Amino acid sequence: MEATRTQPSTQPQPTMAMNPIGARANDDSAAKPSDSASWSWNPLRMRGGGNFIKDCLGCCLCCCAIEDICCCELEEVCGCCNLKNEDLERQAPPPASPSHASLASAVDPTFDKEKALLEGFKVSFERDDPEDPHNWSRAKRWYLTIFSGILAVNSTFASSAPSGILQGLTAEWPMSSEVSTLLISLFVTGYCVGPLLWAPLSEQYGRRPIFLISFLGYTGMLVGCTLAPNTGALLTFRFLAGVFASCPLANSGAVIADVWDAGTRGKAMSIYGVAPFAGPALGPIVGGYMHVAGVHWRWLFWVLTIFAGACLVLIYFTLPETYSPIILARIAAAKWAQTKDVRYCAPIEQVEATWRSQVNNIIARPFQFLFTEPMLIAITIYMSFLYGCTYLLFEAFPIVFTVGHHLDAGASGLMFLPLFLGGVFDAVITLSYTNPRYRRLIEEYSPNPVPPERRLGTALVGGPMIVVAFFWFGWTSSPKISFWAPMMSASFLGCGIVFIFLPMVNYIVDAYLRVAASALAASTVVRSLFGAGFPLFTNQMYEKLDPRWASTLLGCIALLLVPIPIVLIRLGPLLRMRSNHGLYDPAITL
Repeated sequence: MEATRTQPSTQPQPTMAMNPIGARANDDSAAKPSDSASWSWNPLRMRGGGNFIKDCLGCCLCCCAIEDICCCELEEVCGCCNLKNEDLERQAPPPASPSHASLASAVDPTFDKEKALLEGFKVSFERDDPEDPHNWSRAKRWYLTIFSGILAVNSTFASSAPSGILQGLTAEWPMSSEVSTLLISLFVTGYCVGPLLWAPLSEQYGRRPIFLISFLGYTGMLVGCTLAPNTGALLTFRFLAGVFASCPLANSGAVIADVWDAGTRGKAMSIYGVAPFAGPALGPIVGGYMHVAGVHWRWLFWVLTIFAGACLVLIYFTLPETYSPIILARIAAAKWAQTKDVRYCAPIEQVEATWRSQVNNIIARPFQFLFTEPMLIAITIYMSFLYGCTYLLFEAFPIVFTVGHHLDAGASGLMFLPLFLGGVFDAVITLSYTNPRYRRLIEEYSPNPVPPERRLGTALVGGPMIVVAFFWFGWTSSPKISFWAPMMSASFLGCGIVFIFLPMVNYIVDAYLRVAASALAASTVVRSLFGAGFPLFTNQMYEKLDPRWASTLLGCIALLLVPIPIVLIRLGPLLRMRSNHGLYDPAITL
């Protein structure tokens, strides 16, 4: 049996008879050497067929992978990397003992040798690498930021818009107030299921394909809502639409973390942070005036379908992959295709990818974060209460303004406008004061990162504003008082909510940077449960307690939650030090 090996151009090309060790790995006639200890399984995974190649300890890995030839005892030059076998042997660590009882002990440890050989082929971003999302043009990154916000508005707008057309819907299909409330609650319940899939999947397969799949399903479910023949079908399609629509709530913040550094992320998040509350505030206005105009309720779902379809087209044509590990994997694949050298790999390709680990990442990891991270638990409780109160208003406002002040559906929907304007005011404050202050902190802490606790300053202001807003709304809700008084309380509520949400979302991203999507998903699941559950008991609570005492109860609960940002500022570094996933540097102090 003969084998010809490629030599450099300056050397003749010898042909040498090969012993059984030099036989091809897939040749049935290949025999193992008598000393089986000199053989090991090379964990190098071939990109082409996915097979594992058996080679000996001194073998040149590229020859085994590409040519299926073991060259351990051939003193010739490898045509792939121009290394001789004796060069590889010199790279091996010295034997721990002069004993030659086995070849394995003479070259122990084997794995370290292979790891050192492959380390130089691990792909990473170079300085000012144009493939690195942080190095993309500012115009492109700002577009992605604004577009991420639009996707979140799309999702949350669809959650609240049906509240404006409930009168027309119940006139055509008689149903109780509890069943009609399910149009909103079931959609938000879908937010509990979706993030468990979309966030971990985006960390395994990238942001872009997950956005495409989710919005394709979301658009299809909205078509189902439009054509639903009865109440049961409509409620089912609303739930499924919520599952698919939850993707932006879990992954849009992660996209912003992918493309911005810590210094600019606060400014970007201040713009994006308005989006989850702009949608719920604008939905009742559009739905209410469509009802007042006499438009059939199905046309509202056609509008939602067109909006979702337009976003799907924009995702396909304008949203690139932003997750760095996936980009590095593509670069490694391109290098392999160009050089035919399978040793090129990305860090994400070296992670265990069994089905069990994938199920763990997709289903279990968000819950592991939720139940093992005290920081995340505290933030989630606060955000969940505020999120539930936001959806509670879709039932409370009609009681106060439609029933109490006798406003029509369109005018009653306008009462949500101060909620949106309060969030816009918060974004202006963030851009003009909070973000420049944070840039000064970056210079102060340089070259170390700024502690995440420095994000929580505005939360100290937002907490008391929430308390004031609920007492204000409750004790001015009487029909004897002008509707302007309770309406303007929503501006305080909107500003306070965003004052709390923005720094806490930034805190999650800063504290759990690499696994931010899963951490945000855990938080999104719980707060979505609150958002789905609060509207179901709002009518009963406001009827039994009346709007004054019901709102007072909410204000008292908000008062109990005010110390959470204070505790995080004081104990956050200690909690991050003890965390399995949080970022902590003992050299950095507040």
